[in-house]
Parts: sequence; structure tokens; C-alpha cells
Amino acid sequence: MSLPAAVLWDMDGTLVDTEPYWIAAEHAIVEEHGGTWNDEFAHQLVGNDLMVSAEFIRANSPIDWEPERIVDELLVRVVAQVREHVPWRPGARELLAALGDAGVPSALVTMSWRVLADAVVEALPDGAFAAVVTGDEVSHGKPHPEPYEAAARMLGVDPARCVAIEDSPTGVRSAVAAGVPTLAVPHVVPVPETAGAVQVSGLDGMTPQGLAEAVASLVVG
Repeated sequence: MSLPAAVLWDMDGTLVDTEPYWIAAEHAIVEEHGGTWNDEFAHQLVGNDLMVSAEFIRANSPIDWEPERIVDELLVRVVAQVREHVPWRPGARELLAALGDAGVPSALVTMSWRVLADAVVEALPDGAFAAVVTGDEVSHGKPHPEPYEAAARMLGVDPARCVAIEDSPTGVRSAVAAGVPTLAVPHVVPVPETAGAVQVSGLDGMTPQGLAEAVASLVVG
């Protein structure tokens, strides 16, 4: 079975287990303003464009900052934690390295902004990602297909010949809408069964060939 032309990776919750960092940052800034936050609210933000999340935080807390400032405050806290410790998801780095060894390029497709994506990428060997698409560099965030379409275009590959790896419903919808066969790896929130995606419990032990086999039923031609 042929390997994908490229693998398009989500970041938060897929490559790195940063969702707890985001949730802690949300709790902190809301509580510093005299409000209360809860995990139900936090889980609604998983996978979202950060500006969408900021608008939600503003609407559900006493914070009256502009959304851009809310995003900046969240990023400062999350980036600081990532620079102290990158919480890799089990099997993710190993699969990323194996894909590179097999000659399969990878792209990072994240709704986090460039400053956080850079902090993660800098902790990997040079060239681990051939392209990086971030939430502050696209016109439409996930679940719109633009981020995945942009990644495939940057790599010069047909989206239908790629594989996306995602952990959130929002991200899965984005990848599927872009025509990318998608491997859903639910983590913090459940991912509903979605046409165009298959689910696995984790990436630990996953190989490039195993990845191709997992999505074989989604690939046409």
C-alpha cells in the first residue's frame, strides 16, 4: 500500500498535549477578573480559531478586553509553559520521525498562533515540518477548510492524497471539508463519527504504513 503524499498534523491535543495548558490559562485570566470558568466552557473551545475562543471568553466572563488582547494573554501563559516543558502526545514524535525517514513530508496545521507553533517546532529536529499553517495567518480558521487547503498547496500536493491527523470535532470537520482523508484521535473531547474520517485510540506504535492502512477505506483511486 502506497504511503500518503504528505501528512497534515494538528498541534494542540494531537502532536502535543497542550490542552491542559490552555484550560489552565483560561481559568486564570477569568478568575483574575472575578469570574468563574469551568471545564464545560473550556471543552467547547478545543480546536477553535483563537479569536472565536476569545469572543466566547469575553461573552461568558467579566473580561471586557478586546479579543486580540485575550488571545495575547492566553498565548503568553501557554508559550511560557511550553518553553519549560513540551508535553508530547504518545507516539507522535516517533511517527513524525518515521514519516521523515520514509520521505513523506509533514505540515503543521494549527489554530494556535505562530508564536506558539514556533515554540513547539523549535523543540523538534530541523526540517521536521516542511510547512506550518497557523491560525493568525489564515483568513478562515477551522472548521473552514482553508487551513488544510493552504497546507496542501504549500507542499504542492493533492489534498486527497494526504492524511490529516486531528483530535477535535472542529479540526476533523476542517480536514474533511478540504477533502483530506482524516485520522481522528480523540483526546480531551469526543469526536463524533464523521464521513471522511476514521478513528483510532492513539498514535503510540503507529507507523507510516499503519497510517496508510488506517485510512485506506477513505482513499479513492
